[in-house]
Amino acid sequence: MGEENFQEFYTKWIGEQRQQIGILLLASKSPSSSSSSSSPPLSVLVTRTLAHYEEYYATKSKCAKTDVFLLLSPPWTSRLEHAFIWIGGWRPTAAFHLLYSKSGLQLEARLSSGAQAEAAGLGNLSARQLGLIDELQRSTVREERRITEKEAKQQETVADAEMVELSGADVVEEERVGLALKGKEEGFEKVLRSADRLRMETLKAVVGILSPMQAVHFLIAAGELHLSLHEWGREKDERDGVQCNA
Repeated sequence: MGEENFQEFYTKWIGEQRQQIGILLLASKSPSSSSSSSSPPLSVLVTRTLAHYEEYYATKSKCAKTDVFLLLSPPWTSRLEHAFIWIGGWRPTAAFHLLYSKSGLQLEARLSSGAQAEAAGLGNLSARQLGLIDELQRSTVREERRITEKEAKQQETVADAEMVELSGADVVEEERVGLALKGKEEGFEKVLRSADRLRMETLKAVVGILSPMQAVHFLIAAGELHLSLHEWGREKDERDGVQCNA
């Protein structure tokens, strides 16, 4: 899968994410609908949303086998989005900052208005949940650092003996250059695969700690932040006269 095909997939995937957020929003505002025969249970909606993310990473993994550099510097992202990219995607530990931010906002809103609708939301995390989230965050930080170190070591290979020898050669040996770069590409593919695996594992683990309604609120917040950054970045690039491919 090349740039054009993956970009087409990504555009379609973004559209599906917007639709899913709309469904999740309706469910979050009508808790009683979870028991209605005409509406799927909240747990089913959560599972569908996670499956949508898994589809994205599976397709991304296939594309990485042919062009990992495309996914590490995706041309369909805006400059704003690119500033927040960690190894071709969102930083896993950002999930915890998102969770705490949304939890604080919902708690503040519930305390100020006394709204019962948010009582089952993220503003009502239990002590046990907070303990599990803290433990998960610590392990995620350790794994994120380990992968970041792997990326740094891979980046340092740009100045290994073979690359320096090739760059200083009087005659460019295209075959040797191709083999050298192929090795670098395979190394980055492994790093990207590890990063994407941690992203998906973190998302599923956070959702696993939450109740179905809390998971719905979390997935809404994650989707809204992603889509908003995408739109804000596109609009800024257009104002600044920067071409965006998506």
